[in-house]
Amino acid sequence: MVNVKTPVDCLTKEDVRDEIDRLDEKLVRLFAERQGFVRRMSELKQHPDEAFDAERIEKMIAVIRKRAEELGLEADQVDLVWRTLIDWNIAFEQRVIAHRLEKSA
Repeated sequence: MVNVKTPVDCLTKEDVRDEIDRLDEKLVRLFAERQGFVRRMSELKQHPDEAFDAERIEKMIAVIRKRAEELGLEADQVDLVWRTLIDWNIAFEQRVIAHRLEKSA
């Protein structure tokens, strides 16, 4: 079992780095799980243009920014991270859908 520390429990830079590494591992696993859903979405969509939904994106960002602020996290940081993630997901979906359409043509 991993001994999880809170920030105030970290007495050295190594302690802090160890906890950041532990969290980064969790984040990578979560991103991988999220990508599985993005991959599935690309299978359900019929055209690459469906990958971009401005209204959905802005609703998501607003919810995420609000939640970040509630947690004491800088909303601008979350906004940047999520927009980057969303941009990558859009491009991924467009590539997958286009490839599928090319194969079926």
